[in-house]
Amino acid sequence: MTKEETEISEIVNRETRAWDTQDVNLLISIFHPDMVWPWPRTFKSHDPIDWVLELGRFNKERWSKGWQDLFNTHRLAHNNREIKKIVISKEKDGAFAVVDIDTLWIDKGNNKNHWKGRVCKVYSKIGDEWKMTMHTGVLTY
Repeated sequence: MTKEETEISEIVNRETRAWDTQDVNLLISIFHPDMVWPWPRTFKSHDPIDWVLELGRFNKERWSKGWQDLFNTHRLAHNNREIKKIVISKEKDGAFAVVDIDTLWIDKGNNKNHWKGRVCKVYSKIGDEWKMTMHTGVLTY
C-alpha cells in the first residue's frame, strides 16, 4: 500500500475502533467541519432522490450527543467491517474508501438496528491529516 492508502486505512480502522469501544471522542475525531452525511431511506434506496439528512452539517456537540444517545440505549452485538477499495486522487489530497459493514445494535426492548451493506467514505487531506467530508448511508448491492 502507498503511504496515503495506509493513512486512509488507519482512519477507517479508527472509526471501527470508535464504534467497537463506543468512544464518542474518537469517532468525532474523524469528521471534517463541513461533513454532511446523507442516508438512504432503505438499504435498497440507490437513487438519492429518496435520501434524507438526519444530522445536518457536522456539529461536534449535536453529533456527539446523538452518538452518545445511541451508545447509552443500545448494545453492540457485532461490528464487522472490511475495506474493499481505497482510491487516492492524483494530487494526494482527496480519497475515498469502499467498506462493507455489518453492524448490529440492539436496544433494551430487543429491537434491532442493523447496518448491513456497502458504504463509501470520502476524505480530504487537511494539513497533515485526513478528515471525512462525506459518507453514504448503508446500501446493498
